[in-house]
Parts: sequence; C-alpha cells; structure tokens
Amino acid sequence: MLISLQELQLHPVKFNADIPTGEIEYDGRAKQASVLHAEGEARLVSNALGEIRIRGKLSADMEAPCDRCLETACCSIDKTFDLLYYPADQLEGGREEEIKEGDSEVAYYEGNRLQLSDVLREVVLLAMPMQLVCTESCKGICPSCGQNRNVQLCDCHAAAVDDRWSKLKTIRSEISSRN
Repeated sequence: MLISLQELQLHPVKFNADIPTGEIEYDGRAKQASVLHAEGEARLVSNALGEIRIRGKLSADMEAPCDRCLETACCSIDKTFDLLYYPADQLEGGREEEIKEGDSEVAYYEGNRLQLSDVLREVVLLAMPMQLVCTESCKGICPSCGQNRNVQLCDCHAAAVDDRWSKLKTIRSEISSRN
C-alpha cells in the first residue's frame, strides 16, 4: 500500500492491512512466520513541511535461529507505533550530530509517497528482541564438541581459560620468587 502525499493533503488515510507470511525477512535470519496485521492512520501534520505522522498497531509472529542452540525460535510481536516522516531534502547530510530525545522516532521519505510495507517492516524488525531464544531454559551448544545440549548431553568438560590475566600471574610469580 502506498501512502500518497497528495491524498494526505485532502484527508487522513486509514489503513487496515495484512501482509502475507514470508514477506518480511532480515539478513536471511529473521523471517515472518504469520500474517502481519496492521491498522492505523496516516495524516499530514504540516502541509508546508511535508511532515507525515503514522500511528497504528501491528501484530505478527517472527522466527529466527535461537541465539544459544541455533534451532528455530519464535517471537510474537504486538506493537503500537507513532512515527514521524519528513521529506528527505530536510535531512542534513554528512554531519554527525547527537540524537535528541524523540528523534529516534523520526525517519525520512523520498518523493511524494511512502510505502506502508516498508514502514511496517521497520517497526517489526526494531520490535524484535536483541537476543532470541527458543526457551528460557535452552542449554545451548557445547563449545567443545558442538552437540546441542537440549537434545543430548555430552561429557565434555571445557576448562575455562582466561588469558587476560596471564601477564599479571607472571608478574606475581616473579615478585613472589624475589621475596
């Protein structure tokens, strides 16, 4: 669904959209596992500036490899959103600046229209947890043999070695030997 600036100049645009399973994916890892349902409204906030506000809510199920064992993990997303879009020509290019509070909910669009599916994709991907696990009790993969510990326990006993302190241990032993 396209949201046109010309249509927004006449009236707010309400949307009730369903995006089929599999349309949203990220980096070949996270995939949409159910129909994404979104409803809300887009309105022109400032006609002179071309500022568009999109408010709504969405729900979808996503799946990605578990961060501990690499089996498929599912995540249900129910998210309300309130986003502001400015024309791309208002974006000051090239300079690094500190982000002010509320600026993280601002994005930019090019031309005179906005693709709703792109907006919804961004909301879904940002709503996903940083670490996705199949279950909270997931035991993960053995670092020695690679066995999925949820399927079968292994007898590996990896000795924890922390090389960061090795130089201090050397200094300590040298000091001890002098005294």
